[in-house]
Amino acid sequence: MTAPAKPLSGIRILEFDGLGPVTFAGMVLADMGAEVLRLTRSASAGAAVFSDVGGEVLHRGRAAVGVNLKDPADHARVLDLVAGADAIIEGFRPGVMERLGLGPDVLAARNPRLVFGRVTGWGQTGPMADQVGHDINYIALSGALHPMGEPDRPPRAPLNLVGDYGGGAMFLVSGLLAALLQAKTTGKGSVVDAAMTDGSALLTSLFHAFRPRGLWSDARGANLLDGGAPFYRCFACKDGRFVAVGALEPRFYAALIAGLGLTPEEAPQFDMADWPALHARFEALFAARDRDDWADHFAGTDACVTPVLTLGEAPVHPHNAARATFVDQGVIQPAPAPRFDGQASPEPQPAGLSLDEALTRWA
Repeated sequence: MTAPAKPLSGIRILEFDGLGPVTFAGMVLADMGAEVLRLTRSASAGAAVFSDVGGEVLHRGRAAVGVNLKDPADHARVLDLVAGADAIIEGFRPGVMERLGLGPDVLAARNPRLVFGRVTGWGQTGPMADQVGHDINYIALSGALHPMGEPDRPPRAPLNLVGDYGGGAMFLVSGLLAALLQAKTTGKGSVVDAAMTDGSALLTSLFHAFRPRGLWSDARGANLLDGGAPFYRCFACKDGRFVAVGALEPRFYAALIAGLGLTPEEAPQFDMADWPALHARFEALFAARDRDDWADHFAGTDACVTPVLTLGEAPVHPHNAARATFVDQGVIQPAPAPRFDGQASPEPQPAGLSLDEALTRWA
């Protein structure tokens, strides 16, 4: 039986190879069925602006095409590829594509329906647009970093998930898809300006809604979702591993304290003055047993207690294994998400193509 086509089958995207969010976005778009050609530095392109980061996981599903944008012949053939593309994605600093003669106006003249997707830290405009930075800097400026970490320590960076991937790549993908729908309706492409400062700021919308109602303070570790609540945080167990507790709703909290052998009178949920004492009580209880013992103890209940798994443990957890959340393609890696008609397997990284082969494919 032939597998159903993926949602983006027939969509052609050129990815100008780069760091961080553009690489992740290219993987997601390829996972969704788009034919993505990853334009990367050729052996002769010593002055080109490409890099090769991502490897066997982040580069899956799309062929690399070596190109030297300083070579007029290669530059002309890239414009020929643009003529047959639905979208391009790039993650260079503002002005780089323009200096290469591949800015939005040039590409739109060659292909008026082209969607031009760009992702940067600070955005294409603004007083900091030309400054360097990394994920941690972008989420610091957007306010997303400050609430993260322990109250008596500096904020702790949440890997590069909030800026590069959440605030950058995923907003690039969603913006690109919206612009592709618009281009299909109007026949006219547009420029998608995905800034990690903008995207990570948008991710904090709930907390901006909380603040004027007195439901969120700027004191780290003193709020409902930042570890301040004893029923929404992680706890160390006897074996040095951890459990995550997310018993927000009263009935879930009731299941939690029942499983801990406590009564509602001993552990009132929303008495914030009692939270420090409740933290200490919960810490002592969870420290008395091993992580997996607690996981078994709360399994099948509404207490919202789960083990905190390492990257090595997550692929073999029974739930993840049953859903094939991770796949082994020489390297164990997360499967595509979300799923369409049950499809979950990614395409491996195909063999590289020359520019001539790429043009023949898209002819």
